[in-house]
Amino acid sequence: MAPLKLTVIGTGYLGATHAAAMAELGFEVLGLDVVPEKIELLSQGRVPMYEPGLEELLRKHVAGIEGSTGRLRFTLDWAEAAEFGDVHFVCVNTPQKRGEYACDMSYVDSAMESLARHLRRPCLVVGKSTVPVGSAERLAARIVELAPAGDAVELAWNPEFLREGFAVQDTLHPDRIVVGVAGPTGEKLLREVYAGPLGAGTPLVVTDFPTAELVKTSANSFLATKISFINAMAEVCEAGGGDVVRLAEAIGYDERIGSKFLRAGIGFGGGCLPKDIRAFMARAGELGADQALTFLREIDSINMRRRGQMVEMAREALGGRSFLGTRVAVLGAAFKPDSDDVRDSPALNVAGQIHLQGGQVTVYDPKGMDNARRLFPTLVYADSAVEAVRGADVVLHLTEWREFRELDPAELGAVAARRVVLDGRNALDPAVWRAAGWTYRAMGRPTA
Repeated sequence: MAPLKLTVIGTGYLGATHAAAMAELGFEVLGLDVVPEKIELLSQGRVPMYEPGLEELLRKHVAGIEGSTGRLRFTLDWAEAAEFGDVHFVCVNTPQKRGEYACDMSYVDSAMESLARHLRRPCLVVGKSTVPVGSAERLAARIVELAPAGDAVELAWNPEFLREGFAVQDTLHPDRIVVGVAGPTGEKLLREVYAGPLGAGTPLVVTDFPTAELVKTSANSFLATKISFINAMAEVCEAGGGDVVRLAEAIGYDERIGSKFLRAGIGFGGGCLPKDIRAFMARAGELGADQALTFLREIDSINMRRRGQMVEMAREALGGRSFLGTRVAVLGAAFKPDSDDVRDSPALNVAGQIHLQGGQVTVYDPKGMDNARRLFPTLVYADSAVEAVRGADVVLHLTEWREFRELDPAELGAVAARRVVLDGRNALDPAVWRAAGWTYRAMGRPTA
């Protein structure tokens, strides 16, 4: 039997990673997007975002690059993709609707319908996007209605669990593979696609459509809950004089709780967690189960409150006065390290709030500068941490890059106007900074 050929519909963060990883697993892969500039870039083995290891993996497999396997190509042609693929992975975005909590399904709907109209032979369409429960059943019926091959086209749902900064590793060596199927073909073909990881011991969970759709939103909701829980404890520590870092260490030894995601700070952001928990709440409301997820509203509220609290902490560090005439250095723009993603970034949100209140804010981030400039063009951007701190009255550490943890406080102190650092990620060593003459503060920790 001929080896499977795969297509990846949508070549953004998820799709580009999935396409390169599937080529690495030995498959011929054709990626499709509707943006010509993106296809041109990927065809040169380049990526429009920063993700460790992804560009190297692309260049290893993209056709036309010297020394590559040639297993990966890109196209704008729906008919070509439909004819090429035995398994079609749909990896398009599901953003939050403007002015609503609900998920915008227009990109998924459009991709599924555009592909279906060209499907003239038996194949499997696999949704990987994070969607509201109930979407797969509706889309399966729509595909059969539109596809020339009719019910010879089957749908499966295979949610992604990528962590930005670890996406390549998470695709090639996943901690679990979940497939929601409605018939035998879906499970059979996906077992063949993922034979490598399954052979290496990755567990496979085979389930129905609704359960598969709920896995990603449930996982994200749990992580968001854990992050907001420790941030709520940081607020209590502030009020009661406790140390949230020691608190997290103590409860983390309980194996029922675990230590991961218990670092208090300015909260979560990015393109997934915030919009996914809001879409989950919205969908629960549509299903009449809104009472089950009312706790997520408080989780979201705690998370957003952290940003305002960091602004107020900066104001207190300046003597409680207005930000007018003050210079504030912000270390970090991406929502997390090892990424250039600034979508819903807590760091940029804090920087923007202080700027709007009259502060002169200078930002530095190892990878997120270009994206930050596009989003917040009125902020000042520096080429290094030292240049960002030069002349600053207060320094805010807001994205926990390794580069920032390894900074020399004495070197920074020599250029700062005042040696005051606010650690919004509880990632710096207080003893080291205080020994260099800095006033160190972090959320939920004693001041001395």
